[in-house]
Amino acid sequence: MANPSLNVISTSPETEGTVAVTEAAAGAIQKYLREHDASESAGIRIGVRGGGCSGLSYFLDAEETPKETDHVIEAYGSRVFIDPKSLLFLQGTTLDYVTGLMEAGFKFLNPKAGKDCGCGESFSM
Repeated sequence: MANPSLNVISTSPETEGTVAVTEAAAGAIQKYLREHDASESAGIRIGVRGGGCSGLSYFLDAEETPKETDHVIEAYGSRVFIDPKSLLFLQGTTLDYVTGLMEAGFKFLNPKAGKDCGCGESFSM
């Protein structure tokens, strides 16, 4: 049952002004949550913190339920929770999941990032 106080931003991965979640990222979120016996209402929290080699760093955490002030994005059957402050830095970002010879994992494609770190986990504006 949905919580009426939550601000559901989108049920589509293509929404301007918010965060898009690719089908690959949604699949990776669902797989991770299943492997960790999370409830059906669980999702992934994404956000931005101060730190990292470029000044700001991305983070991801699994959470059972969103906070009351969170923006909730639902895409391809997965849920992503974002606090209002982080959303300011993440608007227009695409959360993807990539696999390749040299890397595998979540990737933030953030058009607001002025400079990215080589590791892909930090940025500056």
